[in-house]
Amino acid sequence: MKYVLLALMLVAGPAFSQVQIENAWARATPPGAKTGAAYMVIHNKSASPDRLMGAESALAARVETHVHIKEGEVMRMREVKGFDIPANGSFELKPGGPHLMFVDIRKPFKEGEKIPVTLKFAKAGAVPVEFKVGRMGAAAHPMH
Repeated sequence: MKYVLLALMLVAGPAFSQVQIENAWARATPPGAKTGAAYMVIHNKSASPDRLMGAESALAARVETHVHIKEGEVMRMREVKGFDIPANGSFELKPGGPHLMFVDIRKPFKEGEKIPVTLKFAKAGAVPVEFKVGRMGAAAHPMH
């Protein structure tokens, strides 16, 4: 049995380590809010591209991948099917650009808390991440 577990760890290990998450953060939300947004930098250490397909968190009914699109003079958010992460490259989710949208949040996100999220990649699989909650309306990671 322990050899089976060891074999599974060896197979899963390289996929897990190919994606690294940096500066994972979310904005605090006001009381009664139904949505929240989160940001991060995804580094793909693999020689082949990957794709963030989606995410899930116990603190929201759904976690969607979103972008901002300018329609005429109006900026709108749109759900997309994921984000491509280039081989040996990075992809940044940031305010005013690509981001994660937490839909039907179970409670407000409070500054200083951490939000557990599982990111789902096409190749790297499930990657657990904790997002640090910064100030309401913040434009950058709480540590910047």
